[in-house]
Amino acid sequence: MAHKGFTRNFPPLKILTEEQVGAIYKGVLTVLEQTGIRFESKKALKLFAENGCKVDFKTYMVHFPPMLVEECLRKAPSAYFIKSRDPKDSLMIGGDTIYFRASVGMRAADPDTGERHRPTLQESIDGVKVLDALDNTHHLDAYCPYADVKGIPPIMQYTINAACKFKYSTKITRTAHVAGSGQFSMKMAHVCGMDINANMEASPPLTWYNDAIENVFWACEVPEYSHFPILFADGGIMAGTAPATFAGSLVTSNAEIISGVVMAQLIQPGKPTAVSHFVFPMDMRYGHPGFGKIETSLHNVGFNQFWKRIGIPIYNCAGSTFSLAKNIGYQIGAEKMQNLIISALSGANVIAVTGGLFGELTWSPELAVLDNDLCGAVGYFIKGFEVNDETLAIDLISEVGSIPGMYLDKKHTQKWWKKEFYIPQVMDTLPYDAWVKEGKKNALDYAKERVKEILATHEVSVPLTEEQDKKIDNTIEEAMVYYREKGMLSEQDVTNCRKTWELAH
Repeated sequence: MAHKGFTRNFPPLKILTEEQVGAIYKGVLTVLEQTGIRFESKKALKLFAENGCKVDFKTYMVHFPPMLVEECLRKAPSAYFIKSRDPKDSLMIGGDTIYFRASVGMRAADPDTGERHRPTLQESIDGVKVLDALDNTHHLDAYCPYADVKGIPPIMQYTINAACKFKYSTKITRTAHVAGSGQFSMKMAHVCGMDINANMEASPPLTWYNDAIENVFWACEVPEYSHFPILFADGGIMAGTAPATFAGSLVTSNAEIISGVVMAQLIQPGKPTAVSHFVFPMDMRYGHPGFGKIETSLHNVGFNQFWKRIGIPIYNCAGSTFSLAKNIGYQIGAEKMQNLIISALSGANVIAVTGGLFGELTWSPELAVLDNDLCGAVGYFIKGFEVNDETLAIDLISEVGSIPGMYLDKKHTQKWWKKEFYIPQVMDTLPYDAWVKEGKKNALDYAKERVKEILATHEVSVPLTEEQDKKIDNTIEEAMVYYREKGMLSEQDVTNCRKTWELAH
Protein backbone atom coordinates (compact mmCIF):
# COMPACT_ATOMS: atom_id res chain seq x y z
CA MET A 1 0.00 0.00 0.00
CA ALA A 2 1.28 3.46 -0.83
CA HIS A 3 -0.07 6.97 -0.56
CA LYS A 4 -1.73 7.75 -3.87
CA GLY A 5 -0.34 11.30 -4.08
CA PHE A 6 -1.52 13.06 -7.22
CA THR A 7 -1.49 11.70 -10.76
CA ARG A 8 -0.74 13.81 -13.82
CA ASN A 9 -3.26 12.58 -16.38
CA PHE A 10 -1.84 14.25 -19.46
CA PRO A 11 1.56 14.28 -21.21
CA PRO A 12 4.32 16.29 -19.51
CA LEU A 13 5.27 19.76 -20.67
CA LYS A 14 8.23 19.81 -23.07
CA ILE A 15 10.30 22.77 -24.24
CA LEU A 16 13.07 20.92 -26.09
CA THR A 17 13.00 18.96 -29.34
CA GLU A 18 14.24 15.38 -29.31
CA GLU A 19 17.31 16.58 -31.19
CA GLN A 20 18.06 19.13 -28.47
CA VAL A 21 17.69 16.55 -25.71
CA GLY A 22 19.99 14.29 -27.71
CA ALA A 23 22.55 17.08 -28.01
CA ILE A 24 22.56 17.58 -24.23
CA TYR A 25 22.90 13.83 -23.68
CA LYS A 26 25.80 13.67 -26.13
CA GLY A 27 27.41 16.60 -24.31
CA VAL A 28 27.06 14.78 -21.00
CA LEU A 29 28.73 11.64 -22.38
CA THR A 30 31.54 13.78 -23.82
CA VAL A 31 32.18 15.49 -20.48
CA LEU A 32 32.09 12.18 -18.63
CA GLU A 33 34.58 10.61 -21.03
CA GLN A 34 36.92 13.51 -21.84
CA THR A 35 36.77 15.99 -18.95
CA GLY A 36 35.96 13.48 -16.23
CA ILE A 37 34.54 13.77 -12.71
CA ARG A 38 36.54 14.22 -9.51
CA PHE A 39 35.83 11.54 -6.86
CA GLU A 40 37.66 12.23 -3.60
CA SER A 41 37.59 8.61 -2.43
CA LYS A 42 40.23 5.95 -2.99
CA LYS A 43 37.57 3.28 -2.55
CA ALA A 44 35.47 4.80 -5.34
CA LEU A 45 38.50 5.24 -7.59
CA LYS A 46 39.40 1.58 -7.19
CA LEU A 47 35.81 0.57 -8.03
CA PHE A 48 35.87 2.62 -11.23
CA ALA A 49 39.28 1.34 -12.29
CA GLU A 50 38.11 -2.26 -11.86
CA ASN A 51 35.15 -1.56 -14.16
CA GLY A 52 36.94 -0.11 -17.15
CA CYS A 53 37.11 3.60 -16.31
CA LYS A 54 40.27 5.60 -16.86
CA VAL A 55 41.32 6.70 -13.36
CA ASP A 56 44.04 9.08 -12.21
CA PHE A 57 44.65 8.26 -8.56
CA LYS A 58 46.74 11.42 -8.05
CA THR A 59 44.18 13.93 -9.30
CA TYR A 60 41.12 11.81 -8.31
CA MET A 61 39.73 12.19 -11.83
CA VAL A 62 37.58 9.46 -13.39
CA HIS A 63 36.82 9.20 -17.11
CA PHE A 64 33.78 7.12 -18.03
CA PRO A 65 33.40 4.99 -21.18
CA PRO A 66 30.02 5.81 -22.78
CA MET A 67 29.03 2.15 -22.99
CA LEU A 68 29.51 1.71 -19.24
CA VAL A 69 27.42 4.83 -18.56
CA GLU A 70 24.54 3.62 -20.70
CA GLU A 71 24.68 0.11 -19.24
CA CYS A 72 24.45 1.47 -15.68
CA LEU A 73 21.59 3.83 -16.53
CA ARG A 74 19.62 0.87 -17.92
CA LYS A 75 20.06 -1.01 -14.63
CA ALA A 76 18.45 1.74 -12.54
CA PRO A 77 14.71 1.03 -12.06
CA SER A 78 12.09 3.42 -13.41
CA ALA A 79 10.11 3.37 -10.14
CA TYR A 80 10.53 2.18 -6.58
CA PHE A 81 8.51 1.63 -3.41
CA ILE A 82 9.66 3.31 -0.20
CA LYS A 83 8.10 2.03 3.02
CA SER A 84 6.85 3.94 6.05
CA ARG A 85 5.98 2.34 9.38
CA ASP A 86 2.46 3.58 8.63
CA PRO A 87 1.40 2.07 5.28
CA LYS A 88 -0.63 5.19 4.38
CA ASP A 89 2.62 7.18 4.26
CA SER A 90 4.56 4.72 2.08
CA LEU A 91 5.31 6.09 -1.39
CA MET A 92 5.66 4.69 -4.91
CA ILE A 93 8.14 6.99 -6.61
CA GLY A 94 8.02 7.17 -10.41
CA GLY A 95 5.67 7.20 -13.36
CA ASP A 96 3.12 10.01 -13.46
CA THR A 97 2.62 10.21 -9.69
CA ILE A 98 3.55 13.43 -7.91
CA TYR A 99 4.27 13.95 -4.22
CA PHE A 100 5.11 17.16 -2.39
CA ARG A 101 8.02 17.48 -0.01
CA ALA A 102 8.83 19.74 2.92
CA SER A 103 11.32 22.53 2.51
CA VAL A 104 14.01 23.63 4.96
CA GLY A 105 15.49 26.67 6.64
CA MET A 106 18.40 27.18 8.97
CA ARG A 107 16.40 29.33 11.36
CA ALA A 108 12.85 30.21 12.31
CA ALA A 109 11.16 33.25 10.77
CA ASP A 110 8.54 35.51 12.25
CA PRO A 111 5.66 35.12 9.73
CA ASP A 112 4.81 38.83 9.82
CA THR A 113 8.19 40.57 9.94
CA GLY A 114 10.54 37.93 8.56
CA GLU A 115 12.89 38.49 11.49
CA ARG A 116 14.80 35.29 12.19
CA HIS A 117 15.95 33.58 15.34
CA ARG A 118 17.66 30.35 16.31
CA PRO A 119 14.84 27.92 17.07
CA THR A 120 14.73 25.75 20.15
CA LEU A 121 14.54 21.99 19.83
CA GLN A 122 10.89 22.21 20.86
CA GLU A 123 10.21 24.58 17.96
CA SER A 124 11.87 22.07 15.63
CA ILE A 125 9.73 19.25 17.03
CA ASP A 126 6.62 21.41 16.62
CA GLY A 127 7.60 22.01 13.00
CA VAL A 128 7.78 18.26 12.40
CA LYS A 129 4.35 17.83 13.99
CA VAL A 130 2.88 20.47 11.69
CA LEU A 131 4.39 18.79 8.62
CA ASP A 132 3.13 15.38 9.77
CA ALA A 133 -0.41 16.79 9.94
CA LEU A 134 -0.46 18.34 6.45
CA ASP A 135 -2.35 16.14 4.00
CA ASN A 136 -0.63 17.42 0.86
CA THR A 137 2.91 17.16 2.23
CA HIS A 138 3.98 13.58 1.66
CA HIS A 139 7.76 13.61 2.10
CA LEU A 140 10.13 15.27 4.57
CA ASP A 141 13.65 16.53 4.00
CA ALA A 142 17.01 15.76 5.58
CA TYR A 143 17.28 19.17 7.23
CA CYS A 144 13.67 20.08 7.82
CA PRO A 145 12.32 22.01 9.42
CA TYR A 146 15.41 23.72 10.89
CA ALA A 147 19.13 23.14 10.41
CA ASP A 148 20.49 25.37 13.19
CA VAL A 149 18.80 24.43 16.46
CA LYS A 150 19.78 26.11 19.71
CA GLY A 151 21.74 23.90 22.11
CA ILE A 152 22.75 21.33 19.47
CA PRO A 153 26.41 21.31 18.27
CA PRO A 154 26.68 21.80 14.48
CA ILE A 155 27.94 18.28 13.80
CA MET A 156 24.96 16.76 15.70
CA GLN A 157 22.28 18.84 13.94
CA TYR A 158 21.72 16.21 11.24
CA THR A 159 21.34 13.23 13.60
CA ILE A 160 19.10 15.07 16.07
CA ASN A 161 17.06 16.39 13.15
CA ALA A 162 16.52 12.85 11.86
CA ALA A 163 15.61 11.55 15.33
CA CYS A 164 12.89 14.21 15.68
CA LYS A 165 11.34 13.18 12.37
CA PHE A 166 11.29 9.49 13.26
CA LYS A 167 9.78 10.19 16.70
CA TYR A 168 7.11 12.65 15.57
CA SER A 169 6.22 11.65 12.02
CA THR A 170 5.68 8.59 9.88
CA LYS A 171 6.46 10.40 6.63
CA ILE A 172 9.36 9.40 4.39
CA THR A 173 12.55 11.43 4.67
CA ARG A 174 16.14 11.36 3.39
CA THR A 175 19.57 11.33 4.97
CA ALA A 176 22.14 14.06 5.12
CA HIS A 177 25.72 12.96 4.48
CA VAL A 178 27.86 15.54 6.27
CA ALA A 179 30.74 13.90 8.19
CA GLY A 180 29.16 10.45 8.16
CA SER A 181 25.79 11.56 9.55
CA GLY A 182 23.92 9.47 6.98
CA GLN A 183 24.87 6.22 8.69
CA PHE A 184 22.98 7.25 11.84
CA SER A 185 19.87 8.30 9.90
CA MET A 186 19.89 4.95 8.08
CA LYS A 187 20.28 3.10 11.36
CA MET A 188 17.32 4.95 12.88
CA ALA A 189 15.18 4.27 9.82
CA HIS A 190 15.98 0.57 10.06
CA VAL A 191 15.18 0.56 13.79
CA CYS A 192 11.79 2.15 13.05
CA GLY A 193 10.92 -0.32 10.32
CA MET A 194 11.07 2.40 7.67
CA ASP A 195 12.94 3.07 4.45
CA ILE A 196 14.87 6.27 3.86
CA ASN A 197 16.35 7.95 0.82
CA ALA A 198 20.13 7.86 1.14
CA ASN A 199 21.51 11.12 -0.18
CA MET A 200 24.48 11.93 -2.44
CA GLU A 201 24.89 15.62 -3.26
CA ALA A 202 27.51 16.79 -5.75
CA SER A 203 29.97 19.61 -5.11
CA PRO A 204 29.95 21.53 -8.40
CA PRO A 205 31.72 21.81 -10.63
CA LEU A 206 32.14 18.10 -11.44
CA THR A 207 33.19 16.89 -7.97
CA TRP A 208 32.04 14.41 -5.33
CA TYR A 209 33.43 14.75 -1.80
CA ASN A 210 34.18 11.71 0.31
CA ASP A 211 31.26 12.29 2.72
CA ALA A 212 28.71 11.95 -0.09
CA ILE A 213 30.50 8.93 -1.55
CA GLU A 214 30.63 7.09 1.79
CA ASN A 215 26.86 7.53 2.16
CA VAL A 216 26.32 5.55 -1.05
CA PHE A 217 28.65 2.75 0.02
CA TRP A 218 26.75 2.39 3.32
CA ALA A 219 23.41 2.31 1.51
CA CYS A 220 24.65 -0.31 -0.95
CA GLU A 221 26.95 -2.50 1.15
CA VAL A 222 25.25 -2.73 4.57
CA PRO A 223 22.75 -5.60 4.15
CA GLU A 224 20.05 -3.94 6.29
CA TYR A 225 20.17 -0.85 4.09
CA SER A 226 20.53 -2.48 0.68
CA HIS A 227 16.89 -1.78 -0.23
CA PHE A 228 17.16 1.92 0.61
CA PRO A 229 16.96 4.07 -2.54
CA ILE A 230 19.61 6.69 -3.30
CA LEU A 231 18.82 10.28 -4.25
CA PHE A 232 21.53 11.89 -6.40
CA ALA A 233 21.55 15.69 -6.46
CA ASP A 234 23.36 18.44 -8.34
CA GLY A 235 23.61 21.96 -6.93
CA GLY A 236 25.25 24.29 -9.40
CA ILE A 237 24.84 28.05 -9.57
CA MET A 238 24.58 29.27 -13.17
CA ALA A 239 27.48 31.66 -13.92
CA GLY A 240 29.24 30.54 -10.72
CA THR A 241 29.79 26.80 -10.34
CA ALA A 242 28.04 25.96 -13.63
CA PRO A 243 27.93 27.58 -17.08
CA ALA A 244 25.68 30.63 -17.43
CA THR A 245 23.74 28.97 -20.26
CA PHE A 246 20.83 26.62 -19.66
CA ALA A 247 22.18 23.98 -22.02
CA GLY A 248 25.70 24.11 -20.57
CA SER A 249 24.56 23.93 -16.95
CA LEU A 250 22.28 21.00 -17.82
CA VAL A 251 25.34 19.22 -19.20
CA THR A 252 27.39 19.72 -16.02
CA SER A 253 24.46 18.92 -13.70
CA ASN A 254 23.58 15.71 -15.50
CA ALA A 255 27.22 14.65 -15.81
CA GLU A 256 27.60 14.99 -12.04
CA ILE A 257 24.43 13.06 -11.30
CA ILE A 258 25.04 10.32 -13.86
CA SER A 259 28.53 9.64 -12.51
CA GLY A 260 26.96 9.01 -9.11
CA VAL A 261 24.31 6.73 -10.61
CA VAL A 262 27.08 4.75 -12.33
CA MET A 263 28.90 4.30 -9.02
CA ALA A 264 25.78 3.01 -7.24
CA GLN A 265 24.92 0.58 -10.04
CA LEU A 266 28.47 -0.77 -10.04
CA ILE A 267 28.26 -1.44 -6.30
CA GLN A 268 24.72 -2.80 -6.32
CA PRO A 269 23.18 -3.41 -9.76
CA GLY A 270 19.50 -2.50 -9.85
CA LYS A 271 19.79 -0.12 -6.89
CA PRO A 272 16.63 2.05 -6.61
CA THR A 273 17.62 5.52 -7.72
CA ALA A 274 16.17 9.00 -8.15
CA VAL A 275 17.71 12.23 -9.42
CA SER A 276 17.30 15.59 -7.75
CA HIS A 277 17.63 19.01 -9.36
CA PHE A 278 18.83 22.00 -7.34
CA VAL A 279 20.24 24.61 -9.74
CA PHE A 280 19.74 28.37 -9.56
CA PRO A 281 20.83 31.34 -11.65
CA MET A 282 23.20 33.69 -9.86
CA ASP A 283 21.86 37.10 -8.98
CA MET A 284 24.50 39.06 -10.87
CA ARG A 285 23.90 42.21 -8.83
CA TYR A 286 24.69 40.68 -5.44
CA GLY A 287 26.25 37.26 -6.10
CA HIS A 288 23.75 35.05 -4.28
CA PRO A 289 21.56 32.26 -5.75
CA GLY A 290 18.46 33.60 -7.51
CA PHE A 291 15.92 31.82 -5.34
CA GLY A 292 12.37 31.93 -6.70
CA LYS A 293 13.34 33.21 -10.15
CA ILE A 294 11.56 31.97 -13.27
CA GLU A 295 14.89 30.86 -14.75
CA THR A 296 14.80 28.01 -12.26
CA SER A 297 11.59 26.72 -13.80
CA LEU A 298 13.08 26.81 -17.26
CA HIS A 299 15.98 24.75 -15.96
CA ASN A 300 13.64 22.31 -14.21
CA VAL A 301 11.66 21.67 -17.40
CA GLY A 302 14.81 20.90 -19.37
CA PHE A 303 16.11 18.66 -16.58
CA ASN A 304 12.78 16.82 -16.30
CA GLN A 305 12.56 16.28 -20.03
CA PHE A 306 16.10 14.87 -20.08
CA TRP A 307 15.40 12.38 -17.27
CA LYS A 308 11.95 11.43 -18.53
CA ARG A 309 13.75 10.19 -21.63
CA ILE A 310 16.14 8.11 -19.51
CA GLY A 311 13.35 6.85 -17.24
CA ILE A 312 14.59 7.49 -13.69
CA PRO A 313 12.35 9.16 -11.04
CA ILE A 314 12.78 12.91 -10.64
CA TYR A 315 12.87 15.27 -7.68
CA ASN A 316 12.69 19.05 -8.19
CA CYS A 317 14.10 20.95 -5.22
CA ALA A 318 14.63 24.43 -6.64
CA GLY A 319 12.12 27.09 -7.56
CA SER A 320 9.02 26.20 -5.59
CA THR A 321 11.13 25.48 -2.52
CA PHE A 322 12.47 28.96 -1.89
CA SER A 323 12.09 32.65 -2.54
CA LEU A 324 14.12 35.70 -1.62
CA ALA A 325 11.03 37.11 0.11
CA LYS A 326 11.67 37.76 3.81
CA ASN A 327 8.08 37.52 5.01
CA ILE A 328 4.80 35.91 3.96
CA GLY A 329 3.24 38.11 1.30
CA TYR A 330 2.59 38.49 -2.41
CA GLN A 331 6.13 37.68 -3.57
CA ILE A 332 6.51 34.35 -1.79
CA GLY A 333 3.15 33.08 -3.05
CA ALA A 334 3.72 34.23 -6.63
CA GLU A 335 7.22 32.78 -6.89
CA LYS A 336 6.34 29.48 -5.26
CA MET A 337 3.22 28.91 -7.33
CA GLN A 338 4.78 29.71 -10.70
CA ASN A 339 7.65 27.32 -10.10
CA LEU A 340 5.57 24.66 -8.37
CA ILE A 341 3.05 24.25 -11.15
CA ILE A 342 5.72 24.23 -13.88
CA SER A 343 7.59 21.42 -12.10
CA ALA A 344 4.36 19.46 -11.77
CA LEU A 345 3.42 19.98 -15.41
CA SER A 346 6.84 18.95 -16.69
CA GLY A 347 7.02 15.57 -15.01
CA ALA A 348 8.66 15.84 -11.57
CA ASN A 349 7.73 12.99 -9.20
CA VAL A 350 8.60 14.75 -5.94
CA ILE A 351 8.63 18.54 -5.52
CA ALA A 352 10.02 20.35 -2.48
CA VAL A 353 7.68 23.13 -1.36
CA THR A 354 6.35 23.47 2.15
CA GLY A 355 7.64 25.98 4.65
CA GLY A 356 10.80 27.45 3.10
CA LEU A 357 10.89 31.23 3.22
CA PHE A 358 14.09 33.26 2.63
CA GLY A 359 16.37 31.00 0.61
CA GLU A 360 17.50 28.12 2.80
CA LEU A 361 17.91 30.52 5.69
CA THR A 362 14.43 30.57 7.26
CA TRP A 363 11.37 28.34 7.63
CA SER A 364 7.88 28.96 8.96
CA PRO A 365 5.15 26.52 10.07
CA GLU A 366 2.51 29.06 9.06
CA LEU A 367 3.98 29.18 5.55
CA ALA A 368 4.01 25.36 5.50
CA VAL A 369 0.25 25.40 6.12
CA LEU A 370 -0.26 27.93 3.32
CA ASP A 371 2.01 25.97 0.97
CA ASN A 372 -0.03 22.88 1.70
CA ASP A 373 -2.98 24.64 0.04
CA LEU A 374 -0.82 25.46 -3.00
CA CYS A 375 0.13 21.78 -3.26
CA GLY A 376 -3.52 20.79 -3.10
CA ALA A 377 -4.41 23.24 -5.85
CA VAL A 378 -1.61 22.05 -8.15
CA GLY A 379 -2.47 18.42 -7.44
CA TYR A 380 -6.08 19.18 -8.32
CA PHE A 381 -5.03 20.80 -11.58
CA ILE A 382 -2.72 18.06 -12.86
CA LYS A 383 -5.35 15.35 -12.51
CA GLY A 384 -7.39 17.06 -15.24
CA PHE A 385 -11.08 16.22 -15.44
CA GLU A 386 -13.33 13.38 -16.57
CA VAL A 387 -15.14 13.42 -19.89
CA ASN A 388 -17.92 10.81 -20.12
CA ASP A 389 -21.67 10.66 -20.58
CA GLU A 390 -22.38 11.66 -16.98
CA THR A 391 -19.96 14.60 -16.85
CA LEU A 392 -21.04 15.89 -20.26
CA ALA A 393 -24.52 16.14 -18.70
CA ILE A 394 -26.33 16.50 -22.05
CA ASP A 395 -29.69 15.28 -20.68
CA LEU A 396 -29.41 17.60 -17.67
CA ILE A 397 -28.58 20.58 -19.87
CA SER A 398 -31.68 19.83 -21.95
CA GLU A 399 -33.78 19.50 -18.80
CA VAL A 400 -32.64 22.84 -17.30
CA GLY A 401 -32.71 24.74 -20.56
CA SER A 402 -32.30 28.52 -20.58
CA ILE A 403 -33.25 31.21 -18.03
CA PRO A 404 -34.89 30.77 -15.51
CA GLY A 405 -33.29 27.32 -15.42
CA MET A 406 -31.05 26.48 -12.42
CA TYR A 407 -28.52 23.71 -11.68
CA LEU A 408 -28.06 24.36 -7.95
CA ASP A 409 -30.88 22.07 -6.77
CA LYS A 410 -30.13 19.15 -9.07
CA LYS A 411 -28.87 15.75 -7.83
CA HIS A 412 -26.13 15.87 -10.47
CA THR A 413 -24.77 19.03 -8.83
CA GLN A 414 -24.96 17.53 -5.35
CA LYS A 415 -22.99 14.52 -6.55
CA TRP A 416 -20.34 16.26 -8.61
CA TRP A 417 -19.44 19.59 -7.05
CA LYS A 418 -17.28 18.07 -4.29
CA LYS A 419 -15.48 15.96 -6.88
CA GLU A 420 -14.96 18.77 -9.35
CA PHE A 421 -14.25 21.78 -7.10
CA TYR A 422 -11.11 22.35 -5.04
CA ILE A 423 -11.62 23.72 -1.53
CA PRO A 424 -8.52 25.22 0.12
CA GLN A 425 -8.12 24.85 3.87
CA VAL A 426 -6.75 28.23 4.94
CA MET A 427 -7.06 30.61 2.00
CA ASP A 428 -9.55 33.49 2.49
CA THR A 429 -12.58 32.59 0.35
CA LEU A 430 -15.28 34.55 2.18
CA PRO A 431 -17.54 37.12 0.51
CA TYR A 432 -16.89 40.68 1.70
CA ASP A 433 -19.68 40.97 4.30
CA ALA A 434 -18.79 37.61 5.85
CA TRP A 435 -15.13 38.61 5.84
CA VAL A 436 -15.92 41.75 7.84
CA LYS A 437 -18.13 39.80 10.26
CA GLU A 438 -15.38 37.22 10.83
CA GLY A 439 -12.86 39.89 11.80
CA LYS A 440 -11.25 40.68 8.41
CA LYS A 441 -8.91 37.72 8.66
CA ASN A 442 -6.48 36.96 5.85
CA ALA A 443 -4.91 33.66 4.82
CA LEU A 444 -1.98 34.12 7.22
CA ASP A 445 -4.39 34.61 10.12
CA TYR A 446 -6.09 31.34 9.26
CA ALA A 447 -2.71 29.62 8.92
CA LYS A 448 -1.70 30.77 12.40
CA GLU A 449 -4.93 29.33 13.79
CA ARG A 450 -4.32 26.06 11.96
CA VAL A 451 -0.79 25.74 13.39
CA LYS A 452 -2.15 26.23 16.92
CA GLU A 453 -4.86 23.65 16.28
CA ILE A 454 -2.35 21.09 14.99
CA LEU A 455 0.00 21.54 17.95
CA ALA A 456 -2.92 21.19 20.37
CA THR A 457 -4.48 18.09 18.84
CA HIS A 458 -2.22 16.22 16.39
CA GLU A 459 -0.64 12.90 17.31
CA VAL A 460 1.63 10.79 15.12
CA SER A 461 -0.45 7.99 13.55
CA VAL A 462 1.91 5.14 14.47
CA PRO A 463 4.05 6.02 17.51
CA LEU A 464 7.36 4.33 18.08
CA THR A 465 7.38 1.37 20.41
CA GLU A 466 9.23 1.78 23.70
CA GLU A 467 12.07 -0.34 22.30
CA GLN A 468 12.29 1.70 19.09
CA ASP A 469 12.25 4.94 21.05
CA LYS A 470 15.12 3.72 23.22
CA LYS A 471 17.12 2.63 20.17
CA ILE A 472 16.74 6.11 18.68
CA ASP A 473 18.20 7.58 21.88
CA ASN A 474 21.00 4.99 21.77
CA THR A 475 21.82 5.98 18.19
CA ILE A 476 22.16 9.61 19.25
CA GLU A 477 24.59 8.51 21.98
CA GLU A 478 26.48 6.42 19.42
CA ALA A 479 26.77 9.43 17.12
CA MET A 480 28.13 11.59 19.94
CA VAL A 481 30.79 8.97 20.74
CA TYR A 482 31.68 8.75 17.05
CA TYR A 483 32.19 12.51 16.68
CA ARG A 484 33.92 12.88 20.03
CA GLU A 485 36.48 10.24 19.01
CA LYS A 486 37.04 12.13 15.76
CA GLY A 487 37.70 15.33 17.70
CA MET A 488 34.56 17.01 16.35
CA LEU A 489 32.78 17.22 19.73
CA SER A 490 34.13 18.27 23.11
CA GLU A 491 32.95 16.78 26.40
CA GLN A 492 31.07 20.02 27.05
CA ASP A 493 29.39 19.73 23.61
CA VAL A 494 28.23 16.22 24.50
CA THR A 495 26.88 17.37 27.86
CA ASN A 496 25.00 20.29 26.32
CA CYS A 497 23.60 18.19 23.48
CA ARG A 498 22.44 15.43 25.84
CA LYS A 499 20.79 17.98 28.15
CA THR A 500 18.99 19.70 25.25
CA TRP A 501 17.69 16.38 23.92
CA GLU A 502 16.54 15.16 27.32
CA LEU A 503 14.75 18.42 28.16
CA ALA A 504 12.72 18.22 24.95
CA HIS A 505 11.48 14.73 25.85
